[in-house]
Amino acid sequence: MAKKNRGRAPEPRADAASKPATLKDLLPAELIDRLKNQAGDLRAEQERVREAERKRVEDERKAEQKRNESNMEYLLDNSKMDWKKFK
Repeated sequence: MAKKNRGRAPEPRADAASKPATLKDLLPAELIDRLKNQAGDLRAEQERVREAERKRVEDERKAEQKRNESNMEYLLDNSKMDWKKFK
């Protein structure tokens, strides 16, 4: 059997030339800032949409509850039949 090489792995160089270029390095700084601002605006818009949806659902639930509270059949069906404790 062959011996395994247990030597240390070569350390990567810190040269800028040895690192691959990233998209951030290739794009101008003003374009990156503009894209970050646009991403922030999109997140804010999504948050507004989620909040509006939550409010709409809450309003619908309250309206349904109000309709049910004024409906005698619903109240009779969902009331407890233990009238003795109300004497």
